[in-house]
Order: sequence, then C-alpha cells, then structure tokens
Amino acid sequence: FMKEKDFTILYVDDEENNLFSFKAAFRRHYNILTAISGEEGIELLRNNPVNLIITDQRMPGMTGIEFLENVIPEYPDIIRMILTGFSDVEAIINAINTGRVYRYITKPWDENELRMTIENARQLWNLQQKNKELMHNLQQKVKDQEKTLQLFVKYVPQPVIEKALESTEETIFDGEQRYVTVLFCDIRGFTNFSDSVPPKNVVSLLNEYYSSMTQVINKFDGSVIQYVGDEIFAAFGAPIATELCEEKAVRCALEMRNQLNLLNEQYKDKFKWEVRVGIGINSGEVIAGNLGSDDKINYAITGDTVNTGKRIETITKDEINRILISNSVYEKVKDKFELKSLPEIELKGKRNKINVYEVLDYKK
Repeated sequence: FMKEKDFTILYVDDEENNLFSFKAAFRRHYNILTAISGEEGIELLRNNPVNLIITDQRMPGMTGIEFLENVIPEYPDIIRMILTGFSDVEAIINAINTGRVYRYITKPWDENELRMTIENARQLWNLQQKNKELMHNLQQKVKDQEKTLQLFVKYVPQPVIEKALESTEETIFDGEQRYVTVLFCDIRGFTNFSDSVPPKNVVSLLNEYYSSMTQVINKFDGSVIQYVGDEIFAAFGAPIATELCEEKAVRCALEMRNQLNLLNEQYKDKFKWEVRVGIGINSGEVIAGNLGSDDKINYAITGDTVNTGKRIETITKDEINRILISNSVYEKVKDKFELKSLPEIELKGKRNKINVYEVLDYKK
C-alpha cells in the first residue's frame, strides 16, 4: 500500500508560477516532480518512477493530451489527469471517454478539491497495484496447478482425473456397473533378473517398459488401472466407455508384443537379457469406481471378470510372449484374428473348467 510521501506526481505546465504554486501546495504530502513542457516531462519519466501525471492542456509545441498519448505506450500504468480551461473541456471529456485520462481539473484549481482528487488517484493506484499482484498470484497458482495436474496424470490416468473432477464429495465414491475388457501383462523371470543387476538399472528398464507399453494401451483407448511390481493391469471400457473393447484389447496385446521386440533390441547389449511377458484378456461385467478414504483414493475395477483375467494371465508362464483370451473375448474377435483353441483349463476359484484361446496373429 503506497503511502503519501512515496506517491510521486509529475506536474507539467508551461507557466513557472503554476509549477511553483503546485509544488509549494503539495510537496509536504507527496513527492513532486515538475516539468515546463511535454518534452521535459518525458525526460523525467525516463529517469524517475512516477505514479500520477497532471498536465496542463494548452502548452506550446506538445499539448497535454498529445503528451499523455505519447507516454501511454511506455508507461500504461501511470494515472493521468489534465488541468484545463473551460474552452478545452469538450476535448478533455473525449479523452476521458476513450480511457486515456482519469480526471480533468479546471483552472484556476482549488487546492482542497485538487488534494481530494489526488487522494482518489492514489487510492486508485493502490487498487490497481493490488489487482496486478492478485492477478500475478492467480496466474502463478494456475501454473502451479497445471504443473501439479501434469504430474498427477503420471500417477492417475487422465480419464480417471476428468471423472473425479466431475464428481462431488457425495458422488465421488459412487460405483457403477460396467462391461469392460481387462488385460493383464506380466514380465516373466523378472525377480531373478532384478536380483542380478543394480537397482538403478532395474528402475531404468522398468520405466522404459512401462512407458512403451502404456503408449500402446492409450493408442487403443485403454487405461492403465494399476502397475503392480512388473505387472500392468489395463482396462478397455472404463473409466471411459469404448466400443469394440475386446478387439481393441487384442490389437493392443499384439502391438505390445511387437514393441517388446524393439525394447529388447535396445537393451540386449546392456543386460544380456530379454523381457518376456504373458498376457491374459477377459471381458465381462465389473464394478468400477473410486475406493479409499478421505485421505487417499484409487480408481479400481473389481469383480469376477477381473479375477478371471488375472488367472488367465498366470497360465501363460510356460511359453514366451503368449497372449491368451477367454471365451467371452473369443466370441467377439474370432473373425478378425488367428486363434488357437486350447484344452479346457481349470482355474482356481472356478467351479467349472473354462475355454481359453491363444492369439497368434491378425487374420490374413
């Protein structure tokens, strides 16, 4: 908040008596600069911080309005006022209407009235500076929030964030029933590998692997629900509904396998070890929504469909980079991919054996 003595006024008038009188009247309250012409006023502005300009209108060479118009581009925040005779009032009012002049004062000026006008200008200056500070702080907070959101997206899928922002405190924990396709992808032999190399190298490989696989999942409209160790759990159809979720999940799995070849080529000389995975895919009804407490929330997908998908993935351990799908997925994609029927398999927690199919490639 700028105090009176810190408030600097530049008074421009071609009559020295007016300059002397003005300075004598207000120097006890404000910091006063005086100039006898617009040109001299511009020179003072370049060398001194000024908060308020008061200028005579009728001056030889540059008029008051012309002087103010010249300084606006370089000093837009300075408050501007004009001292004028009655014959100039119409021109000054036009200047006020176009936003170039804050007030006009008629000659001869009354000291008390002028003092009140200057005080109003000082209050306006303080308000403008406060608004600028608030705007700066607001812009900084927006930048900080954008940075936080960008960081948050790395931990939580974008669709989950968007859905949470649309929710209220009352509805954020509301679950919903969804038909989805779930995909589980797990690295084979990763524990032995991680025990044999420095932790820094393990993290580097995992980050590269996660980044590459996640890009593929996003490409096919899937969402990573969770990273668990070296396992990726993804869903197609939640939190955002999508059509052809079974087909997209199988296409995703085939491309993940292709990307794996590129990743292994990149790291083969460094680790002398290849990343090998098993992928299990299942479709069905699930319960999807936010789970947790007031302090921590996770988006989760639960139900028998998820459990079955995970168990299908576990039976891929005997072969390298194998992709297995359930019967519910098979029925939706059998015309688009080369599939191999496997003997019925008994899964833990399942009363009856289930049909499982291996995905070989796209149909030629």
